[in-house]
Amino acid sequence: MSLTIRIPTTLRALTTGNSTVEVEGTTVAEALANLEAAHPGFREQLLEADGSLRRFVNIFVSDDDIRFMQGLETPVEPGSVVSIVPAVAGGAIGGDS
Repeated sequence: MSLTIRIPTTLRALTTGNSTVEVEGTTVAEALANLEAAHPGFREQLLEADGSLRRFVNIFVSDDDIRFMQGLETPVEPGSVVSIVPAVAGGAIGGDS
């Protein structure tokens, strides 16, 4: 089952600049394992040593955050779009503090 993973700019060096990658998988975990197999380096960027998702990484299936679904075991359908979105931290909007 083929699906698309959207790669954030900060990780595109791992995919030779590609903004999307096609992988197989029936769950987010399988898709990420196949992404790692095809483009080594993603696991250490996305997952903790115990295999859990890093706090500063958000993953969405379509528009749904997997943290509010079944986590890495969230099922994916053929043609799904999985987006890796690094968390953004910052100060006051507009720079006024």
